[in-house]
Amino acid sequence: MHGHDIIVIGASAGGVEALQVLARGLPEDLAAAVFVVLHISPQTPSILPSILARAGALPAAHAADGQPIEHGRIYVAPSDHHLLVEPGQVRVVRGPKENRYRPAVDPLFRSAALAYGPRVVGVILTGALDDGAAGIRYVKQRGGVTVVQDPAEALYPGMPRSAARSTRVDYQLPLDRIAPLLARLAREEAADDREVPVPEDLKTEAEIAKQKLDAIEMLRHVERLGKLTPFTCPECHGTLWEMQDGELLRFRCHVGHALTAESLVSEQSEVLENALWSALRALEEKVTLTRRMAERARGRNYDRAAKSFDLKAAEGSRHAEVVRDLLLNGREHSAVGGTDEAESDDGLRPATTFAD
Repeated sequence: MHGHDIIVIGASAGGVEALQVLARGLPEDLAAAVFVVLHISPQTPSILPSILARAGALPAAHAADGQPIEHGRIYVAPSDHHLLVEPGQVRVVRGPKENRYRPAVDPLFRSAALAYGPRVVGVILTGALDDGAAGIRYVKQRGGVTVVQDPAEALYPGMPRSAARSTRVDYQLPLDRIAPLLARLAREEAADDREVPVPEDLKTEAEIAKQKLDAIEMLRHVERLGKLTPFTCPECHGTLWEMQDGELLRFRCHVGHALTAESLVSEQSEVLENALWSALRALEEKVTLTRRMAERARGRNYDRAAKSFDLKAAEGSRHAEVVRDLLLNGREHSAVGGTDEAESDDGLRPATTFAD
């Protein structure tokens, strides 16, 4: 029999510091393999493995596609690639973004749940929004152990809070108590994988992440997951299908991009803001041009034309002021509230366990 020897960890904002604390607390003889996804920019080379290797006793490196899984090692998702787990090996794929990220937490957690079931420990650390909330549900469904950092102490509580809302997690702990828990769980016997059924939607989403399907197969897979919506994918502008995953509302397009409702709203907000800035630029250019045309008309004694251009310039200025006010008010609201403030405690927090 095996222990809980597949540990998958997801983090975002504030995650480097949190992962250092975690790595520092893991023993050199850890009887488990550790897989880490940290949200990073695709243009930024990741130095996380060297940071984690210096912080603790375990060797850490970027995962390589097809690499065998070994205990006592930390496998880190490379930038702009998803990290997946298959029986006995690691997969590194450049599949579609999920929740606006690549690497994303959900694909790792889903693949681990499918491949190893009860042997998996899923851990969600600090981060904004809710990547990982869907993945940790699958870890729970497949008999694995679920752990979240206490949102009250997380630098960005969005991800652990969302995970705890989507799933009745087994442990909600301060950061410094998570590593000792993982070391203990790695030594404890896990249930037999054959005793835990595999949900069909888990198989489907795992296949989508691997990107080994042709266009028709992909569309059939997505259609099986949910119902068609009028919304479009912010990544590829394709149609989105809606999936109700417990309390979590999610969306997928036919090429595989996936978003929670919260991530979709956040992406739409960015698209809207960019459109408003473009509108403001166009209006201000119009005002500048019409004022120049008014001056030119006055210089030629075309008073009627000059007056017409003045009116157009004044109208453009009013419209530009409305758009500018909308942008600045929106930015002020965002700065005051922030993503995680919008997720304030509303009574939906599930019962949690502060355990040793």
